[in-house]
Parts: sequence; C-alpha cells; structure tokens
Amino acid sequence: MLGTENSVLEHRLQDLALIALSLVFIPIDTFVLFWSFVINYAFHSKVEDHRVAARRKVSFRPKTILVTGVGMTKGLALARSFYEAGHDVIGADFEPNGTKVCGRVSRSLKKFVPLRKPDPKLGSARYIQGLLDVVTKEKVDLWVSCSGVASAVEDGEAKEIIERRTSCKAIQFDVETTQTLHEKHTFIDRTRELGLTVPETHTITSRAAIDAALHDAPQGRQYIMKTIGMDDANRGDMTLLPKSTHEETAKHLNKLRISEKSAWILQQYIKGREFCTHALVIKGEVKVFVACPSAELLMHYEALPADSKLGQEMLNFTKTYAAGGGSSFTGHLSFDFLIEDEQLSNLNNDPDAKVTLYPIECNPRAHTAVALFNGTTTMADAYLSLLDENPPAPSYAEATANGTSHQHIVTPKYSDVRYYWVGHDLINLIVLPLLSLLTLQRDSSISTVIKGLDTLVDRLLFWKDGTYELWDPLPWWWLYHVYWPQQFLLFFWKGKKWSRVNASTCKMFEC
Repeated sequence: MLGTENSVLEHRLQDLALIALSLVFIPIDTFVLFWSFVINYAFHSKVEDHRVAARRKVSFRPKTILVTGVGMTKGLALARSFYEAGHDVIGADFEPNGTKVCGRVSRSLKKFVPLRKPDPKLGSARYIQGLLDVVTKEKVDLWVSCSGVASAVEDGEAKEIIERRTSCKAIQFDVETTQTLHEKHTFIDRTRELGLTVPETHTITSRAAIDAALHDAPQGRQYIMKTIGMDDANRGDMTLLPKSTHEETAKHLNKLRISEKSAWILQQYIKGREFCTHALVIKGEVKVFVACPSAELLMHYEALPADSKLGQEMLNFTKTYAAGGGSSFTGHLSFDFLIEDEQLSNLNNDPDAKVTLYPIECNPRAHTAVALFNGTTTMADAYLSLLDENPPAPSYAEATANGTSHQHIVTPKYSDVRYYWVGHDLINLIVLPLLSLLTLQRDSSISTVIKGLDTLVDRLLFWKDGTYELWDPLPWWWLYHVYWPQQFLLFFWKGKKWSRVNASTCKMFEC
C-alpha cells in the first residue's frame, strides 16, 4: 500500500481502485449472501437450535446485554455468543461521518444504538451520557465493553458512573486500572511490582535521556523506540537502536518528536517470536483464556493448545496479574509477549524446557482473539458470572502460594479452527503481487502470484473468515460493500493519506 512519501493524488487513486474492487466482487458476494439465507431458511442452524433450547429451560432467565464495539470482529463475536446463549443483545458503536458499521445489521442484535465519540475539546460527557441512556432505557443487566483504544480511559469512567447510578454491571476496568495498564511505561512498572520478568525499559522525554540510556547500555544490546500515546505514523517503526554508526543513530532520532508532552519508551529488543493472549477476568479470577501466535498487525488467528507449555505459562502470568488486582479487578485483559528464539527451539526438543516470558504491552480491553471462541457456548455463562453473588477472589498472596487456581477456565471449543479476513488476504496475496508483476517491480514474479493464489484458496476452503457466519452472513457482506467503500470515499473526499487498514478492527492508519 502507499505511504507518506506518495502524493495525495496517488492516495486518491488508491481509494478509487479499492472502491472499484468492491464493486467487482458485489455479484459473487451477493450470491454467497443469497445462498446463506436460503440454507438458513431451509435448515435450522445449530445456533438457533441452541438459542431456542436455552430459552425453553424453566430455570433460564434471559438477560439484556449491551455490547459496545460491534463494528469490530471482537464485539460482533461476543454479541453472537450472547445471542446463541439465549439472551437479548443491544449493540452499540461509533459511526462518525455517517459510516455504517457492519455489526448494526447482525441477526444477533435486538437493537443497534449509535454512540457519540469522545471529543478532545468537549471531553467524554456526551459519550458517557449516551451509554447511561442506553443502559437505563433498555434496562441493561450487563455492559460488555469492546470499544477500541481511542476510548479506553473513557470506558473506565463510564463503568464507574454506570455501576454507581444503575444496577447494571460492567466488564470493564476502572479508570485507574485502565490508565495503568494502557500506558506502556506504567504497565512495565506494575509488572515489575508483581515480581514478573520485564524487558529493560526506559521512559524517554528528551534527547538527552535517550543518549544517556544508549551510552550506558550493555555491549551488543539493542532497543526499540515506542510512543507512549497513540501515533499511527510511527506505530510500525521497528528500527533497532543504536544503529551501526553514531551519525545514523542521531539522524534517526532527529526525526522523532520527543518531549515531556510526547513521551516515548526505549525498550530492550528481544530477538524472538511474538505471542498474544485474550482473557476475561471477573473479580480477580481468570474465567476465559486463549493464547495464540501474534504479529505487529495480526490478521491470522490460531489458538495455542490449552495444555501446551507456552499456553500454560501465559495463563499463569495472567492469573498472577488478575489476583494482584484483587476482588474489584474485572475486565478484559490482553498481553503481548516475546519469547526468545533459542528458548522456542529448546521447547521443540524438550516440552518441559524453561520459558521466560517478556511482556511488552498490555491491552486492558477485548482482543480480536475472542473470535477463536465462536461456537463456545459456555463463554456467555463466564461473563454472566459477574452478576452472581460469588465469594471474593483469593488474595494475591494466596494465589501465589497456592499456584494455579482450580476454577474452571473456558477455552475455545474448536481449538483447531484458524481465522482470517478474506478482504485482507485478497489484497495482500493476489492484488498487490499482481500489481507488482504488471508494473515490473524488482521483487515481483509470477510464482509469487501463484503461491498467493494457492494460499488464498487453502484459506477459503479450510479456514474461517472472522466476520462471516452462515447463520449471520449480512455483516460480512456489509463490511466489504458498505463500510469500507464509505471509508475510502471519505478519505478520497478529504484528501487524507493512509498506510494500511485492519479489516478486523475497521481501523485505518493515517500517515
């Protein structure tokens, strides 16, 4: 895709090309949509059978669940899970500039409510009031926050107000916890307090600070600079520091805006493989958990076996964190880890070999990996356990002394199912290699196009699309033929540049 160095005209042509691609695929995608509806009409899906069976139970009491962020895969997956379990789901999300998110047309929703995005000038009052109005009007029993990074702290504020003014409970950490986990430097500090291993990390607010840190670094050790705040333009920068010469290092650092108001962290570079986790924590106990291989822009998901050494180590790390938060620690908890290549090699030869986890980031919100729980009907009950009068969670000291907890933890029912997004793979495996070949780019070849086509066919046949469900196909069609064309048209009209998109979170990275 294009970058900062390309002109606005080139970016506009790219937007038009992607809109045209959407139009080209409308006939075949509409054909898929039509036959999905036909099959659903002719044969009752397992989802509908399970929902009907649940609601017929004498002891069953349907709850009203508010799920925010249903325009993203993670919110949509959770809404579908609660629907299948027999509950009534109210969906909500931001729809700035009139863009209509795909989750609004999901069969799993009883109702969809657009939310007003927090404003840098006006603050979060309108957003929180909107949530409070929905909770009050719809008599919501449980709010499951699946909003994105842009409203992380505001969701913490909303949780405190909603639980104080209504009987509704929220799957969301409070403001202080959210801020601590959300910011990279305070997360590392908290992890260190819990006695867990962390990579060497420095908070950088000036050139003098980074020069001093690099000067005092052990021989051969390298680092990566990361912004503490949101910065799409620098998010993918993985430049290793120091560079081969002092002059090259200085030239790179001169391009970065470093100040007290724009702080960075300098973090030890770990040569290894990245993994991520998704967990639901209720009152200091882990109720739902999955770990999977990760990447800087993760678009393919495959769960690690629940009983694997890596999976268990990451689960134990999460349990320690959850227990350290105490009985009020409730929300989604996701970690990014790095594990050294050498240790992974040792693990392949010896399943009991030592593994050291290097946590590099925490996301105190739902992770797209929750899609791996599709069809796991017990997950909804884990969320609803917040409404039960459970005994308080064990203290951190008790949990540490007793090792792993004995409570049941929900893991994906279909652990061998892998997820992808067909739009993302179509562009990256077919369209871009084909364009490179046609424009005679240096690294292009017909074999790359053929290999990409083979990979895409394999995923179409044996993987699952993260948005498509046979019993609920319209969000998938809407995503590629309504939502994304609207977004590309908006960027075309405003002359904005973007470097990449995330089909699972519907995020465009401006540049």
